[in-house]
Amino acid sequence: MLAFDITDAHHHLWDLSNHYPWLQESAGALQVHGDDTSIRRDYLLSDFLADVNGLPVRRSVHIEAGPADPVAEVAWLQGIADEHGYPHAIVARAFLDNPDAEEQLERLVNYRNVRGVRHIVNWHEERALTFTQQPDLLTSPAWRKGFAALERLQLSFDLQLYPHQMHDATQLAMQFPGVQIVLNHTGMPLGRDREAFEYWRAGMSGLSKAPNVTVKISGLGMTDHSWTAESIRPYVLGAVDLFGCERAMFASNFPVDKLYSGYSSLFNAFDEVTAPLSQQEREQLFSKTAERVYRLS
Repeated sequence: MLAFDITDAHHHLWDLSNHYPWLQESAGALQVHGDDTSIRRDYLLSDFLADVNGLPVRRSVHIEAGPADPVAEVAWLQGIADEHGYPHAIVARAFLDNPDAEEQLERLVNYRNVRGVRHIVNWHEERALTFTQQPDLLTSPAWRKGFAALERLQLSFDLQLYPHQMHDATQLAMQFPGVQIVLNHTGMPLGRDREAFEYWRAGMSGLSKAPNVTVKISGLGMTDHSWTAESIRPYVLGAVDLFGCERAMFASNFPVDKLYSGYSSLFNAFDEVTAPLSQQEREQLFSKTAERVYRLS
């Protein structure tokens, strides 16, 4: 049993009757995370808690799961939270380049557990790895206009991209210092050789210089399907070294990362890798950073 309370800073729930295109009509098109057949079914709070299976997960943050209707997903999640407590914070889906983006953001903030939004910007020239058909979202004037509304509405932004997009993301963070940005999935390093590691680290180093950016250490299984504690160690400790424990947090990315491991094996690996750190540093990684960033206190 872990000696730390856990705030899972990134997980999903879905009821397929609410319609999630990537799990339904587009199933299998995105290959970065491999064969997802086993998770193309409802994943409800009861399923998440069964995966947690007694680990001390005291709070959780739900990240949008690609719904067709972002407001409907938030309404559904808020109802679950009102009844069960989980999830304690919600990061909603938003299309920041839409003409009505600001209007939609204003609708989302009416739900009391909403803390931020995510608009996935991962672009890759290989079709099976890209999440968007537009390579320049981060620099698009229309997208920047939507992003600019986040500070006024006190919304954070969950940033999911690849390392080759980190330079533009660093410029974004520097230009909007009042917006809390949470880098998803350890920056999604695609390679595992030395050259890929150094390229990832250089991009992460740039992002770490923006004080409004924190990193979510998660999702490493998506690009390392046979991961071990040793294979993820350089990325976990590299992120911690660059950002510091006060700007880093652990998360499960379940049920997507359920494709590669059990819940307890993931958090036990985080425990093993960070064993040399102090109690205070580890408490920040396992819970306190997420509690502060997502305003859970």
